[in-house]
Amino acid sequence: MKRTMIYAVWTLLVLSSNSGKVKADFNDTLVAKSGYSEVNGIKMYYEIYGQGKPLVLIHGGGSTIQTTFGRVIPMLARHRKVIAIDLQAHGRTSDRNKDLSFEQDADDVAALLKNLGIDKADFFGFSNGGTTTVQVAIRHAGIVDKIVLGSALCKRNGMPAWFWDFMKQAQLSNMPAELKEAYLQVAHNPAGLQVMHDKDAKRMVNFKDIPDEQIRSIKAPALILIADRDVIQPEHALEMHRQMAGSSLAIIPGVHGEYIGEVTTLKSGTKEEECVIPMIERFLDGAKTKAGSF
Repeated sequence: MKRTMIYAVWTLLVLSSNSGKVKADFNDTLVAKSGYSEVNGIKMYYEIYGQGKPLVLIHGGGSTIQTTFGRVIPMLARHRKVIAIDLQAHGRTSDRNKDLSFEQDADDVAALLKNLGIDKADFFGFSNGGTTTVQVAIRHAGIVDKIVLGSALCKRNGMPAWFWDFMKQAQLSNMPAELKEAYLQVAHNPAGLQVMHDKDAKRMVNFKDIPDEQIRSIKAPALILIADRDVIQPEHALEMHRQMAGSSLAIIPGVHGEYIGEVTTLKSGTKEEECVIPMIERFLDGAKTKAGSF
């Protein structure tokens, strides 16, 4: 199995009271406010960049804010208020004595936004974060304006058959070094790395299809993104597009996550995000004139 495909698997779904603190962004040109909020029994870490309409970023499995979105936050924050989150047991956010679920992640995101006084926002979720964004749109439709679904999974048949056998044998040693190092750099407890890995793997082994009627119930305008060499099957993305009325679909050259410069894809040397982010911004900023256009 190719190394890039192993990376795609892990980055996709294996796993992904300082409220006044201010720090410099990755390129030292943006200023980010970072903090923690008490959310459904955990301390959820968040970062806020820029000004304007809120855009919530939800990272992939086994990841942190920076490993998924570090390359694109400066671009997205030029014209909007970006709220980036570490989900349960990931990055700086604490864990709870409960298995991970996409439904719980969605409820945590909604509760955080309520704590921050944000009534409505756009959402951009990648990989596991894309599936969480689907659940936000289903469970908390009132807080959702537009959604961008990057390599999101709604059905088990959206993955190649080998993926599910691979997940049953998941080992921390197979997780990309970039993701492990990123977790250890920011987490309060290094032992949490194994816990995060095991909970992410268990969630995927037990993954159940999102019912068609729930997917069809999503009324928020959606932009569905996958890569042409993604671990997500193109047929799955196309079926999501058909089920979400008025959605748009884009298939981008590259591997899983390359279109946003996800950390495990940087060795490719490409900068697909420089093309994709303007497309995302046109979708978020534009008024839809007909189904599938922006």
